[in-house]
Amino acid sequence: MLIILIFFIWPALQAFYLSFMLEDPWGLSREFVGLRNYLYLFKSSEYLSTFLFTIFYSAMVAGLSLGLALVLAVKANAVIRFQSTYRVLLTWVYAVAPAVAGITAYFIFNRHIGVMYDLLLSMGWDFSPETNAFDATALLILVSVWKQVPVNFVFFLAGLQGISKAVREAAALDCASPSRRFWTITFPLLAPTTFFLLVINLTYAFFETFGLIDTLTRGAPGGATTTLVYKVYQDGFLGADLGLSSAQSVVLMALVLSLTFFQFRFIERKVHY
Repeated sequence: MLIILIFFIWPALQAFYLSFMLEDPWGLSREFVGLRNYLYLFKSSEYLSTFLFTIFYSAMVAGLSLGLALVLAVKANAVIRFQSTYRVLLTWVYAVAPAVAGITAYFIFNRHIGVMYDLLLSMGWDFSPETNAFDATALLILVSVWKQVPVNFVFFLAGLQGISKAVREAAALDCASPSRRFWTITFPLLAPTTFFLLVINLTYAFFETFGLIDTLTRGAPGGATTTLVYKVYQDGFLGADLGLSSAQSVVLMALVLSLTFFQFRFIERKVHY
């Protein structure tokens, strides 16, 4: 409780307090400005575009990483020989830190030395994440999904192996189609795992991709790949506007809490444990 109070509750209260202040860059004086910081945010077209990009980016990362991990888990669960080898190959990526993953992707897709850049160029794609917003967004989503697939794979594989053999045999007798057995028997039994991973992946996309963005795109080009958490860093630590940055952090916290409440209030109703 002491750790939670010091590292979570107190900073949240401090950010809420500073969101109503206009503080000088050196932190020597501050002035109460009421809701001015929040009004500025809601009227800013730049902040609106960042908000919409964060929603789109989070949905794409969560959806693609969950879908790909589920396919890999189903395939790996059917493998009889060399199961441990496949699991290691599909999970080692999770040990890579987000910042390291961003730096690695930067070199792989670099226009001067990147092997993937040369491959995309040979396929007729003039790949330019430095100047093209679509290319930068696609690159960011690709690396984020690649980074998150392993942890989803581990949980899905554990969920699949937790389904009893008797249930699988009974399903095989009642339904000859493998795809129909999966969608009517297997996938509903994975509902608790899927719901848990949905919450984890959205949290990952909102917060834990900061190191990836900072080393890979830094919000470029022109702020097209800036998420809400990265904009908090830009305005607060680079722009030295702690009041506006604190207001953004409060809005982000309210958004995540509302999204989590929606998930547990409505989506969890369809989850059968």
